[in-house]
Amino acid sequence: MAIPSPHLHLRLRLRLLLLLLLVWYVAASHSSTLSNSSVNPFTAKAALIRYWNRKVPNNYPHPSFFVSKVSPLSALDSATFSSLAAAGDLSARLPALCSAGRLLCGNYSAPVDASLSKSTTPSAFSSYENSNFSNYGTGAGGGADSFASYSPDLNVPIDTFRRYSRDAAGHNDSFTSYAPDGNVVTANFTSYGSSATGGAGSFTSYDDSANVPDLRFTNYEANSNGRSQSFSSYSNEANSGSQSFAGYGKSGNGVPVSFTSYGNESNVIGSGFANYGENGNGATDSFTAYGGNGNVPENTFRSYGSGGNAGSDRFKSYRDQANVGDDSFTSYAKNANGGDAGFENYGKSFNEGSDTFKGYGEGTNPNHQISFKGYFGDNTTFKGYAKSGVSFKNYHNTTSSASLSVAGEKKAAPAANNRWAVESGKFFREKDLTKGTVMPMPDIRDRMPARSFLPRSIASRIPFSASEVQRAFGILPDTAMGKAVADTVAECNRPPSRGETKRCAASAEDVIDFAVEVLGNDVVVRSTESSGGSKGPILIGNVKGINGGKVTKSVSCHQSLFPYLVYYCHSVPKVRVYEADILDVKTKARINHGVAICHLDTSDWSANHGAFVALGGKPGEIEVCHWIFQGDMTWAVAD
Repeated sequence: MAIPSPHLHLRLRLRLLLLLLLVWYVAASHSSTLSNSSVNPFTAKAALIRYWNRKVPNNYPHPSFFVSKVSPLSALDSATFSSLAAAGDLSARLPALCSAGRLLCGNYSAPVDASLSKSTTPSAFSSYENSNFSNYGTGAGGGADSFASYSPDLNVPIDTFRRYSRDAAGHNDSFTSYAPDGNVVTANFTSYGSSATGGAGSFTSYDDSANVPDLRFTNYEANSNGRSQSFSSYSNEANSGSQSFAGYGKSGNGVPVSFTSYGNESNVIGSGFANYGENGNGATDSFTAYGGNGNVPENTFRSYGSGGNAGSDRFKSYRDQANVGDDSFTSYAKNANGGDAGFENYGKSFNEGSDTFKGYGEGTNPNHQISFKGYFGDNTTFKGYAKSGVSFKNYHNTTSSASLSVAGEKKAAPAANNRWAVESGKFFREKDLTKGTVMPMPDIRDRMPARSFLPRSIASRIPFSASEVQRAFGILPDTAMGKAVADTVAECNRPPSRGETKRCAASAEDVIDFAVEVLGNDVVVRSTESSGGSKGPILIGNVKGINGGKVTKSVSCHQSLFPYLVYYCHSVPKVRVYEADILDVKTKARINHGVAICHLDTSDWSANHGAFVALGGKPGEIEVCHWIFQGDMTWAVAD
């Protein structure tokens, strides 16, 4: 057999080296926003830029906000994980993929820490995270546990407090600033404090500013005796998510519970109270300033207090100044004895919600005292409520309206009614985008967790279904993250509205493809530069209308909550797109550069849309503008 000449090996190596240099040169020459020395031609970022240049050959710079979201995986890692995804075995190397790919991953099943199990030593838990406190404090006598700044600033904290303080006597628990600023927070308090005697539990500033909290209090304090519980500033300023109180205080004796400033200024928080206080004796519950200033709070009270004895419930200033909201009271206090409930200043939502009272106070036991004093709501249904012991005093009071005052050279037009029901500045009119106008800026911060796209070679091999994504990433369906995945998939599969073209993009290439498909290949992607000016007054500087300020088409893309970046991209007809310098009101210094889109045709929008609450008017009567938030984007024709 002939032996290859060493010169042949040398020539092959030289040819390979020249080929690599050629590939590197082509990649670097097309990377207009990145220096030649900074681009590795074999990364996903370099591949995306080459793809972008082929699809959009207009030589516009590739903006850093978009390029920074591209996967940091190397070519070798991309090939390895792509093969695993194709074989359905991605979970075998999941920790490595999450770390190298900059994904939103976590320990989706709470870890077991043997040192915490069945411990009875009173402790202070500060800066703990992702722990399992099952059976902790069981049978404890006296003492106190303090959870201060527990699980702060985590993406996916999962904590389990199953059977915590069960059968304890005089044991106190304090949860202060628990899981603040978390992203996808799951906490399980099953049988917490059950059969305990005396003592107290306090949840203060729990889950504040969390994104998609999922909290479960199942059989919490069931069969307990005289153990008090308070929820103060619970889940304030949280976004989406749900809380479940199933069998809370069931068969308890003299259990006082207070919910003060619960869920205030939250966005679409759902709370379920099923069999809450069932068969309890002398239970006292107080809901003060519950759900105030919230956006679409949804609360379900099913069999709440049923079969109880001498229970007392107070709903004061409940859902005050909220936007819409729906509450359902089914079989509330049914077959209870001597139930005492008061709804005072309940339901003063600025944009009318709905309340349903079905089977309220019904049953054979007498002595109910249920009053609706100052209850506000046209869209309320009372079906099958008790025929005695129920009074409606000053039902449907009216509220006064106010207007927002902003100081400055010019003022954005005030809302016709109920301005404060929607965050100031979230919606505005096209005339407000004029140099010299002072207007409020909403919170435009990117509150989503930091993640990257997956390379298309990997993303395309993961079926876009909730069960498949949950399986691939080891996510339990009954967790906050599992529910977020299911919600994202459901929204992506929703049929488009009239005139809408939509697609969920699971890779950077998918985003570019959709934009080019809708708008053509001479397009530019834009986003608001930063979060500068958020939640304060701003001064509008120079304004530029895209496409000469004419009616145009655009593709807007909004982040969805998923382990990797997924954008909900859609195009709607009849819009104008603007860029504007955002200035400090006092110094006139430039603090941001914003992108805004104005929808000229609102005829298909719901009459309850927050834009009409904030601005007045009806569908089809007015145009509605809003900022493109940090982290989102809009594609439009190049200028």
